Amino acid sequence: MSHHTAASSERLLSRGMMAVIAAQFFSAFGDNALLFATLAVLKQQVYPEWSQPVLQMVFVATYIILAPFVGQLADGFAKGRVMMFANGLKLLGALVICLGFNPFLGYSLVGVGAAAYSPAKYGILGEIAGGETLVKANSLMESSTIAAILMGSVAGGVLADWSLLVALIICVVAYGLAVTANLLIPPLSAARPGLTWHPRQISASFFRACGVLWRDGETRFSLTGTSLFWGAGATLRLLLVLWVPVALGITDNKTPTLLNAMVAVGIMIGAGAAAKWVTLKTVGRCMPAGVLIGVAVVCFSLQHTTLGACGLLAAIGALGGFFVVPLNALLQMRGKDSVGAGNAIAVQNLGENSAMLLMLGVYSLAIKLGLSPVATGVGFGVVFALAIAVLWGWQLAQQRNHQAPDT
Repeated sequence: MSHHTAASSERLLSRGMMAVIAAQFFSAFGDNALLFATLAVLKQQVYPEWSQPVLQMVFVATYIILAPFVGQLADGFAKGRVMMFANGLKLLGALVICLGFNPFLGYSLVGVGAAAYSPAKYGILGEIAGGETLVKANSLMESSTIAAILMGSVAGGVLADWSLLVALIICVVAYGLAVTANLLIPPLSAARPGLTWHPRQISASFFRACGVLWRDGETRFSLTGTSLFWGAGATLRLLLVLWVPVALGITDNKTPTLLNAMVAVGIMIGAGAAAKWVTLKTVGRCMPAGVLIGVAVVCFSLQHTTLGACGLLAAIGALGGFFVVPLNALLQMRGKDSVGAGNAIAVQNLGENSAMLLMLGVYSLAIKLGLSPVATGVGFGVVFALAIAVLWGWQLAQQRNHQAPDT
C-alpha cells in the first residue's frame, strides 16, 4: 500500500506534471493581470462603464465559436505542443494591447489562445496522472491557477495604478515564460491521431460528443454545475469593479483586484479540502457548498466594510473550490472514456462560456438600465443559490432512480 502511495506521489510530482503546472501558472498570471490592465486601458480611454462586461463577452464569444474545433485540436496533436501554440497566441494579443492597438482586438486574440489552451491543459492531466491521482492532479492545477489569479490580479491592478505600460509589459513577459515552460513538457503521443479536419465533419463530431455527454447523467450533472459556477465567477469579478466605489467609496484600480485575490485565496483552500475529502465516488458532497456560494454572495453584496467584504469573498472562494474541483475530475474521467478528454473539456467550455455570456449579458443590461451594483449582487446570489439547489435535487432524484430495484 505504501509502495502504491509513493508511486502515485512520484507520478503527481513528475517533470511533466511540474512543467504543466508552471506553464499554467504563468499563463493564468498573464490572463488575470491582462484583464485588469485592459480594464484600466478602457478607463483611461474613457470607454462607457458597460464596455467592461462587453470586453469580457468578446473574450467568452471566442470560446463558444471555437468550441467545436479546440477539443479535436487537443486530441489530434500532442497536448503540450497545443498548449505552447495557444500561449503564443496569448502573447501576440498582449503585444497588440501593449503597442497601443485596439484593446478589443488584442483581447480577442488572447481569447482565441485561451479557447485552444483549455482542453489541452485539462486533458493532459489524464495522460500524466493516473485515475487514482486525478482529483489530486486537478487540485494541484487549481491551486496553481488560483495562486496565479491571486498574484496576477494584484499585479495587474497595482501596476496599472503606477504605470499602465509596465503592467502590460509584465503580461507579455508572463506569456513568454508560459511558452518556455511548455517546451519542457515531455513529448506525448496524440490521443486520437488521424482525425479528419473538414469543418463540417469536425462540427458534426463535436455535437455528437455534446449529445453523448449530455445523455450521461453524471457528465450532465458535472457540465451543469461547472457552467453555473464559472458563469457566476466571471460576473462576480466584473461586479467587484463597480461595487467597490458604490459600497466602499474607493475609486482606484487596486482595491477590486485585492478583493478578487481574496476569492483566489479561498478557492485554493477549498480545492485542497476537496482533494482530501471528496473522491469520484463521493462527488455529491460538494453540492451544499454550491448553494452556500449564492447565500454568501447575497451577504457580500450588502457589506459596507472592507474587512467584512474580504472575509466573505474568501468564504465564497473556499466554497467554490470545494464545489468545482470534484466536478472537473468527474468530467475528465467519464469524458476520457467516452468522447476523449479534449472533446469533453471543449464541450465543458461551450457550456461554461455560454453561461458566462448569458450572465454577463444580463449583468451588462442591468448596469445599462441603472440598477445599482448592490441590488444586482443580491439578485444574482439568490438566483445562483436556487439554481444549485435545483441541480442538487435533480442529482439526488437521479441517484434514487438508479438505486431503486426494478419492479
